[in-house]
Amino acid sequence: MEQSVYIKAVDTHANTLYRIARTYCRHHADAEDVVQTAFMKLYETDTEFQDDEHMKKWLIRVTANEAKNLCSSFWQKNVVPLDASGTDQPYDFPCPENSDLYDAVMKLPNKYKMVIHLYYYEEYSVKEIAEILQRKETTIQTQLMRARRQLKIKLKEAWQDEQ
Repeated sequence: MEQSVYIKAVDTHANTLYRIARTYCRHHADAEDVVQTAFMKLYETDTEFQDDEHMKKWLIRVTANEAKNLCSSFWQKNVVPLDASGTDQPYDFPCPENSDLYDAVMKLPNKYKMVIHLYYYEEYSVKEIAEILQRKETTIQTQLMRARRQLKIKLKEAWQDEQ
């Protein structure tokens, strides 16, 4: 891969990949490690990308896989966080960190967080998400429906608690 193409890819996609990694990872540093690994794989790959969107989808897939691998490792399952919240700092999610929506989305299971993020924040269609995550479209639709239902319940509870 040409260095100029690689640098452009890093500049263009780093924030997106970080947000995706952070939906899986509890810690800022872990998410950064996942993104760095994804970019290392991009640099080493022989894949011929059709266009920038193809590269972006490939990077999202690699990032999701790396994050899953990291979070399911023996080490991660046995680490005790230093702070009570389990996270070391908020990340640049497209809504305020202190909002009920942010809290509700971050409490969803990873499979739901990912489809919500890709659908609403990255603005991918169900078909594109299915391609990226290598799942059936009906699976993505079901996960979106279940995630919305869970968010509705959680947000309704939070709203009722405020009254």
